[in-house]
Amino acid sequence: MSTTAIDTDLALRIRELAKARQAVVLAHNYERPEVQDVADFVGDSLGLSREAARTDAEVIVFCGVHFMAETAAILSPKKTVLLPDLAAGCSLADTITADQLREWKAQHPGAVVVAYVNTTAAVKAESDYCCTSGNAVEVVESIDADKDILFLPDFFLGAHVRRMTGRKNIHVWQGECHVHAGITPQSLSRQRTEHPGAEVLVHPECGCATNVVEAVSAGAIPSDGVHILSTEGMIKRPGVSDASAFIIATETGILHRLRRANPDKTFIAASDRAECQYMKMTTLPKVLRSLEHLEHRITVPEDVAQRARLALERMVSIGGSNPPRAPVFDPGE
Repeated sequence: MSTTAIDTDLALRIRELAKARQAVVLAHNYERPEVQDVADFVGDSLGLSREAARTDAEVIVFCGVHFMAETAAILSPKKTVLLPDLAAGCSLADTITADQLREWKAQHPGAVVVAYVNTTAAVKAESDYCCTSGNAVEVVESIDADKDILFLPDFFLGAHVRRMTGRKNIHVWQGECHVHAGITPQSLSRQRTEHPGAEVLVHPECGCATNVVEAVSAGAIPSDGVHILSTEGMIKRPGVSDASAFIIATETGILHRLRRANPDKTFIAASDRAECQYMKMTTLPKVLRSLEHLEHRITVPEDVAQRARLALERMVSIGGSNPPRAPVFDPGE
């Protein structure tokens, strides 16, 4: 039996069991193509958090990484939240602990803490607001301009927010995603040379983001051909652009969704090596097993969840857009 036939069989069994379990399957944009295709919803952290908060399903199978499943468990405390692989962590979330954040807060009394959603529940519990790349600027702009802000943990996203808001009182933690940090200005420049005329869509977490913004400001790169966007912003851009080709500077998993939504356009990875090993840990057999055995259930201690919930609810209420539904699963595709 071919790999495609096996995947189709697994996908059918997953959909049947999800219906029987009254479960919803959520998948992040960076997941494997076959995992995205079997999901009820595909989106970024903000969109999936919203979906987790509003779903009527009794079981949430979160095809993403650990902090995302924690977020779903906090927002939906009465639901059963499952993570198909417990080893699916996040290098960015690992760059700051709750103890480190408490020490940082002590150095800046009165500062407002804005935590990127790529953080543990314990860190969220020490924060005032959470945000995603899609609404980080709006979250910061909602805070009194006189207030100092501690932005964590991603340095590149924090630098982007500082530039976009023009606020000088934003202190940024020196954390980074190993995948996004590996997308360099050199790799982006090489792709631009090989694909002249292609639009460039850059995630603000990328190591190249700061250099790209500076190059645009200096006139070295035409500003009409470069866009700093969240993953959902990247999904929307081809539909409103006349360009036929796009260079995508983020994790390569998003290329599948882009190509499905825009079959008449071309998408090129800024770096073929920009692949998150944690996102790729989730496979169809693991999703099926998760539903069969209701494993692995993700829970958050109530005292931590209660403190983290306010920051997350603020994130969900500010900016961004609801996630589009994934295409209806068709075993013939």
